Amino acid sequence: MKPNRSPLPGQPAPRLQQHWDWRAAGNFICGGSGGGLVLFAGLAGLAGVEVRPQLAAGLLLVALGLLCVWFEIGRPWRALNVFRHIRSSWMTREASVALALFGAGVLALYTAHPAAQALAGLCGLAFVYAQARILAADKGIPAWRHARCAPLVLGTGLAEGAGLIATTLAGGLQIAAAMALVLALCARLLLWRRYLDGLRADRAPAPSVQAFEAIAARMVRVGHLLPAGLALLAAAGILAGVPGAGSALAAAGLLAAGAGWWFKYTLIRRAAFTQGIALKHHPVRGGKPAGLASAPRLGNA
Repeated sequence: MKPNRSPLPGQPAPRLQQHWDWRAAGNFICGGSGGGLVLFAGLAGLAGVEVRPQLAAGLLLVALGLLCVWFEIGRPWRALNVFRHIRSSWMTREASVALALFGAGVLALYTAHPAAQALAGLCGLAFVYAQARILAADKGIPAWRHARCAPLVLGTGLAEGAGLIATTLAGGLQIAAAMALVLALCARLLLWRRYLDGLRADRAPAPSVQAFEAIAARMVRVGHLLPAGLALLAAAGILAGVPGAGSALAAAGLLAAGAGWWFKYTLIRRAAFTQGIALKHHPVRGGKPAGLASAPRLGNA
């Protein structure tokens, strides 16, 4: 027999968190895209391509995201306290990696050396990873703490970076950029489907699942299938010398990045419901056995 999942009288239902607003979402949107862009710019730099504009754009996006967080803090001048907990806090690690990223980025911009650009790219990857772990560390939000959330946040940051770099490259690297974008989109789509399946299987709060289901069809069609198709057409067109093929690749890149931004805004602002209170057993006075398990009502927020 399955345990009774109905709540106890007066038991709190899941509620949408209100601590992180659009500015927190802006940090994950800009930071993930910026870190991904720096990563792919560093990789392109190894091929001898001039990528300083892309590196600068990626660093600017990361800085814009961190600025959003700084404005969200009630007492902004206490922001330096974030560096005090590097052993236990992924926010501290994110801030520390950001310092390394800006240092490597400035070096890469100044020297234009492929090794410096590659180092900046690795720091960009580390920054996106740290952001993914920040969400996973928040145990009060089932949609964030789920084991499949962090890989998806990391995957979408890479897909966004691949999309943004694809809008800026020219010449022979456009084909490589198109293929990288298609692979990144395929990986993100797989992670997206596994994440939704995991939320349903683990009985995450129904409003969280509903928030994602509301965007799921368009995420697949507009955020993955359409840009992947455009990227493949662009690659074929570039090989055949068809005019305007680069424009199709740029459109694919923007769609891929926009879908990632949409997902992360939904994750932070629309699907971030608390668990409520769950009891493994109902306490019973006397020698009687404990009652069946109870969990918050998941049908309504």
